Amino acid sequence: MKISADLNPTVLLVDDNRDGLLVRRSLLEELGYQVQIARSGEEGLKLFVTSNFHVVVTDYRMPRMNGVELIEQIRKVNPNARIILLSGFVEPLGLTEENTGADAVISKSSNEPANLVRWVKRLMNRPTPRKPVAAQKKLSPAMRSSLR
Repeated sequence: MKISADLNPTVLLVDDNRDGLLVRRSLLEELGYQVQIARSGEEGLKLFVTSNFHVVVTDYRMPRMNGVELIEQIRKVNPNARIILLSGFVEPLGLTEENTGADAVISKSSNEPANLVRWVKRLMNRPTPRKPVAAQKKLSPAMRSSLR
């Protein structure tokens, strides 16, 4: 099976942590994905608007624009975008797909690399969005306080 050159799968990684970006970029590039990185939500949004990405992977906790705010902005541009949210605070903040707008929420842990690869592949292979993005549920008190 021949894959056309214009079908190279592209991933946008957004994180203010340089080391996290480099590790995830290396992992995904080894699997054949073309990866662009952004060091902030604002930079990620600019790249998303000007380029075509198959999957966006964003950290939750970033200054100025956090991952949930970035997801909200991306959904305004493309409601069908495929987005993964990463956080070291998934359980304490109650982060879920339903209250963040992400297609997948992954905890930063020893299982993160395997989960990230699995979800990127799953979203790349999804022919159509699984659900229209509805109005997001209210944020939990822990999520609201983390935005301050």
